[in-house]
Amino acid sequence: MTIVSISLNKAMLKELDKLQDSMGFTGRSEIIRAGIRTFVQEEKQKRELKGKQNAILIVVHADEYDDQVARIKHDYENLIKTHLHNRIDENRCMEMFFLDGDSKKVQGITQGFLTDKKMDTVKLIAL
Repeated sequence: MTIVSISLNKAMLKELDKLQDSMGFTGRSEIIRAGIRTFVQEEKQKRELKGKQNAILIVVHADEYDDQVARIKHDYENLIKTHLHNRIDENRCMEMFFLDGDSKKVQGITQGFLTDKKMDTVKLIAL
């Protein structure tokens, strides 16, 4: 096994400790390994999409970045069958896109949001 060092701020350490207590992990390393496994599995699923695909894409962002969402959305209008916008609180919004089309386009819109640092959360659920 190889040892990898990472730096985390106090807020992240506090969240790790909460997870350890609430989920029964034996230590921080176990939590981090579980997170990496989940991330790798999700990314593998996205890479392996082929052909026609139905999916749900969830994006959470600060309210001030609605224009960023609109720009990405505009490039994939033929892929988006339904789009729901919901204000989570006074500063944040959640977008839910129901997608139907070529898997490469599904990957494209997902990457568009993932690589935009203004998005807080991006989650693709392939159906």
